Amino acid sequence: MLRGAALRVTAPRLAVLTAVHDHPHSDTDTILGFVRETRGGVSHQAVYDVLKALTTAGLIRRIQPMGSVALYETRVGDNHHHVVCRTCGVIADVDCAVGEAPCLTASDTNGFALDEAEVIYWGLCPECSKTAATQNK
Repeated sequence: MLRGAALRVTAPRLAVLTAVHDHPHSDTDTILGFVRETRGGVSHQAVYDVLKALTTAGLIRRIQPMGSVALYETRVGDNHHHVVCRTCGVIADVDCAVGEAPCLTASDTNGFALDEAEVIYWGLCPECSKTAATQNK
């Protein structure tokens, strides 16, 4: 994947890419923790730099739901969306409703050539819904 994106294959890049793949929707600090478990002493700046390079190359996707830090995932190129729990912050992927990018049609493109739509659904995850229902009894 790295070579296909014209990036040199380095141990930090492999470690970050693996961490993001194995733990989608993780923030930089969480990714840093996983990378340090496998690689040892990797600096925060090195992880930031790798995340930026991988995002720029299109190998990972950066999302940032309202009120959240940047999160990363390796699921790219399919214009999927996300659902976020308002209580605990857990995030899950939601496939595109129509199936073609962009899966929403703008009422006015303002002359833009649209190629992607980003949607974030908000609500309560099953666990938080269960807790809320129990508290309301």
